[in-house]
Amino acid sequence: MEKRATREALGEEILKLGTEHEDVFVVDCDVAKSCKTLEFAQKLPKQHLNVGISEQNAMGIAAGLAASGKVPFVVTYAIFGSMRACEQLRQEACYTKLNVKVLCSHGGLTPANDGASHQCIEDMGVLRTIPNMTVIMPADYNSARKLIAKAYEYPGPVYLRFTRDAIPCIYEETEEFEIGKAKKLADGSDVTIFANGDTLSIAAEARKMLEKEGISAGLYDVHTIKPMDKDAVVEAIEKTGKVITVEDHNIYNGLGSAVCEIAAEAGKGKVVRIGVQDQFGESAPYEELLKKNGITAENICKQAKKILE
Repeated sequence: MEKRATREALGEEILKLGTEHEDVFVVDCDVAKSCKTLEFAQKLPKQHLNVGISEQNAMGIAAGLAASGKVPFVVTYAIFGSMRACEQLRQEACYTKLNVKVLCSHGGLTPANDGASHQCIEDMGVLRTIPNMTVIMPADYNSARKLIAKAYEYPGPVYLRFTRDAIPCIYEETEEFEIGKAKKLADGSDVTIFANGDTLSIAAEARKMLEKEGISAGLYDVHTIKPMDKDAVVEAIEKTGKVITVEDHNIYNGLGSAVCEIAAEAGKGKVVRIGVQDQFGESAPYEELLKKNGITAENICKQAKKILE
């Protein structure tokens, strides 16, 4: 299976949007090479601003551009775009519901050998608590391109999270996506798996393993964490009553927590959360960090069997 990093989609789709729409601006935080916006800067210099390593300032500039009718895309690492600039994003973009888009690479544990200082396991949880904010994590290269294009059209602040490393390509180029609508990849009668981002391919592998053991597992790509697709969660609870969530994010306040909130309001169903076990990462290969937190196909299968006991 072909593998491509979703940050590559970031660079290619933002260049396409900028070429087609003069109101698109990229506000870079001195990471154009890492976040793949270098070609945008070279080809569309009048629509590009490099503000240096000053993410808080970038949010203010983006808010000013949005207030002037532009559609700015702030580009940086997840750890900086979601946390260092959180107050400015809240006050200047979300409070005013300005059309600011934040595109962040190196989300989750994918910075791997860079260690805990660069690994962002809290971003989606932090940002989904802010009113007017939309939070998205695409699962592969093609879905990333489509969701970036959708974000341009979507009113208000949007946060999109991308991977540093190459991940399996799941979708065809023609696949369509809707912000706030989960993608059902498979039906199941015993258990339902909800995953997003780089963990979707791991969940798909687990589903095949379970199928060989006679366990029918449904699978959803929950690319939008906020607004959550409540109907998809309720449908899964009604059909199987047992849900497993898988994410490259702290198990607190991310995908798992969002699903649990809906299940609690429905008053039924059982949910098991697989993700970063409320601990900081460390310098190690990405696969080892996932394994340490139980984000593996083998552990998904183990938890599925356990929830079915």
